[in-house]
Amino acid sequence: MPIRLLVVDDHTLFRRGLTALLARNERVTVVAEAADAGEALRHAAQHQPDVVLLDNHLPGVHGIDALPQLLALQPTPKVLMLTVSEDADDLARALSRGASGYLLKTVEGQDLIDAIEAVHRGESAVSPEMTSKLVAAYRHALGGAPAGASPLPVEPEPEPHTAPATPAAPAGPAAATPHPLSRLSPRERDILREIARGASNKEIARTLDIAETTVKIHVQHILRKLNLSSRVQAAVMASSDNAI
Repeated sequence: MPIRLLVVDDHTLFRRGLTALLARNERVTVVAEAADAGEALRHAAQHQPDVVLLDNHLPGVHGIDALPQLLALQPTPKVLMLTVSEDADDLARALSRGASGYLLKTVEGQDLIDAIEAVHRGESAVSPEMTSKLVAAYRHALGGAPAGASPLPVEPEPEPHTAPATPAAPAGPAAATPHPLSRLSPRERDILREIARGASNKEIARTLDIAETTVKIHVQHILRKLNLSSRVQAAVMASSDNAI
């Protein structure tokens, strides 16, 4: 059964061109179009789409600001932002308000279909160009604890005249826990490094001189081995503590 889509964009030419492009793919079907947030809410309530393709720069209420109302509908649609904005704040606000993904309008047709299917499955989808900004925001959040924050609590000293506890038997050497990335093959680590850099599948294929379909297969293997649901999560894992 095809995925039901609502396309929301105030540029008529772009919206109709996008609808025509999507109509060529039997895995999706456009059930309605809207030019502003109010119209989007009415069509979403009436047609109950599975996925909403939502532009941000709409007249009146911006797309990001309409997210809470769209996500309050029953049944709740997945929302995939499709915008020209490369602003990291827009990306962060959209994801924090419940968007399942954030794509730039430069996305290629097949990548758009793949992203629609991914968010419909409950996964996330972010344009590779925005991945590095998402990783940077993650790193900033990790290092954002205020100076002078309280350390971890220290165990209190035993009360005077308390009998000392019986020492535990010495344990053998603890087995080192292998890093999750050790599960990856050298080629998978190469691809993960490129993902963390923000490269698309096509760019990775060009850099490593392999087919783009091969890259897609490796990405699927990476996500499965690391128990992740998106390449964004993989990029964050790879970038934390300079893991690769």
